[in-house]
Amino acid sequence: MFKLNLKYFLLFIFLFLVEVYIALYVKDNFVRPYIGDVLVVILIYCFVRSFIKTNIIATALAVLCFAYIIETLQYFNFVTIIGLQHNKLANIIIGNSFAWADIVAYTAGIIIVIAIEKMNRFK
Repeated sequence: MFKLNLKYFLLFIFLFLVEVYIALYVKDNFVRPYIGDVLVVILIYCFVRSFIKTNIIATALAVLCFAYIIETLQYFNFVTIIGLQHNKLANIIIGNSFAWADIVAYTAGIIIVIAIEKMNRFK
């Protein structure tokens, strides 16, 4: 069950570097907030699939649920509740502002994952 899948791991590394680039250098109102959120669920999916051979749909839905939970925690100001509102890393990882657009972006990212995985199965 646990075995390194190099293809997914390399995709994870690439997406991680893209996300870091976006976070550090892109200061706009589209790529950073929307494309970054689409890519983050793809990144998490690739990370999981790097180490665990699981069902595509189950993994994609688990990642989507995880993203929804994080977004819900943002709605309830979880970072403040646990006393980490001044911790920059906590604010980056967990976030501090709920947005319905993020939910849409996460969903779009998972739809992209499922579509690509299904297309690759039929090749």
